[in-house]
Amino acid sequence: MKQITAVLNPDPDGTLHLPLPVEWQGRPIRVNAELVPVGGDDKPAAALRGFGCLKGQMVMALDFDEPLEDFRDYTA
Repeated sequence: MKQITAVLNPDPDGTLHLPLPVEWQGRPIRVNAELVPVGGDDKPAAALRGFGCLKGQMVMALDFDEPLEDFRDYTA
């Protein structure tokens, strides 16, 4: 198995074309892809791993524990 890391520029129609080594051409290929934008202020995937990485980005409603109106008939 060979691993290729490439930065690809999308074509105007939004497609990406991956160059293959000569010995792979004409053979079926299994592709595992991780699409990560390059540049900008996006955090790399490695920065989003570990405990506390999403601190402050998730909010729970104040009435989270309150009964739901939709289930009133079932919880009487």
